[in-house]
Amino acid sequence: MAKITYIEHGGTEHVVDVANGLTVMEGARDNGIPGIEADCGGACACSTCHVYVSDDWVEKLPAKDPMEEDMLDFAYEPDAAKSRLTCQLKVTDALDGLVVHMPEKQI
Repeated sequence: MAKITYIEHGGTEHVVDVANGLTVMEGARDNGIPGIEADCGGACACSTCHVYVSDDWVEKLPAKDPMEEDMLDFAYEPDAAKSRLTCQLKVTDALDGLVVHMPEKQI
């Protein structure tokens, strides 16, 4: 289980426990956190679960695969270093304390 902090664009924080094996996107969906739409349901076929990871987490996360890189091209104001699709981040104990920031909107 990992404690993950989701921060809405306006600054509202949601700190939730997410079970290992789920994705960061599923943690948001299952806890009713606004700002992560996940239109494709986690198939990495859209960019509506886009977030910016906090600076101190950028190097701790697994590398983006080519499919995620391609989908991030369609995200709202992607950041080359900090943008991630939450459907591609599998929760493990190593993600305990992860902080993600939602963009102004999802497209």
